[in-house]
Amino acid sequence: MKEIIINGIRIRPGQSINIEIAIARLPTHTLIDLPVFIHRSKLDGPVVLISGGVHGDEINGVVAVKRMLEENLFVPKIGTIIFIPLVNVYGFLSNSRTFPDGRDLNRSFPGSTKGSLAAQIAHIITTEIIPHIDYGIDIHTGGRMLTNYPQIRVDFKDEKGTELARIFGAHFVINSPHIDKSFRKEAYKNGKHILVYEGGESMRLDDLSVEEAIAGTRRVLQHLNMLDGQLEDKSPLIIKESSWLRAKISGIFIPTVKLGDPVKKGQMLAKISDPYGQVKVPVKSATNGHVVGLNNLPVINAGDAIVHIGRV
Repeated sequence: MKEIIINGIRIRPGQSINIEIAIARLPTHTLIDLPVFIHRSKLDGPVVLISGGVHGDEINGVVAVKRMLEENLFVPKIGTIIFIPLVNVYGFLSNSRTFPDGRDLNRSFPGSTKGSLAAQIAHIITTEIIPHIDYGIDIHTGGRMLTNYPQIRVDFKDEKGTELARIFGAHFVINSPHIDKSFRKEAYKNGKHILVYEGGESMRLDDLSVEEAIAGTRRVLQHLNMLDGQLEDKSPLIIKESSWLRAKISGIFIPTVKLGDPVKKGQMLAKISDPYGQVKVPVKSATNGHVVGLNNLPVINAGDAIVHIGRV
């Protein structure tokens, strides 16, 4: 069987183990660890990473992976599942997407041992985790006050990843080319396939997004024969292109569509008005498509992203 050694610890067939990888210390000298939870079957098979909290303020991912662990939802009959509920501990502590120096972990791969904190953690993931996995599901949310309808993002050039994205069965599968220095691209360079799930917004728990993350992960694991159960057939909408509409003026933003709605070219999506009722500007769709993301801020500035439209 494939040998799995993480942080100098060998994980044997049939073993479930928790490993704490030392990262660094806070200014108070409190030690910060990266907890990794591993469930390995006695039978050889795929190795799947399930991760949350790469951005520390994206709490839905942390809660989804936490639930998988505490409810013991996914015990593999073959292969190995590696759970990392919270990758960016520093961001989580400060309710921040990034690290204390403002660096984004998901733009810091492959990292280094002597770089920034983000680069050091990226290096740990690159050297200790990525070499062992075959597939990954990395759970994210939208940004501050930007909500994403449950969706999988994958580069359509990655045929295996695209196949798994369809199996995951989120409402939307969105073509998202690999981004330089991202976790997903670094894994792909090493022959691994990472799905990025997006649901909800940062700093706000959303039951639908958490449930869809868990259900989609279950379908992927069933497809890989790692779990028993009837594989549910899902038909997600395939989004080949997407773009954000931006506000032409500043004011009070009142959307007239909801997340997930289909829209037609020329359809009114929202109204922007001044606080005095003197100016009212309609926001219309430039294309047919679906609302895959929406700004929840009631007060916006000209140029702000307000409605994310995906085109099938």
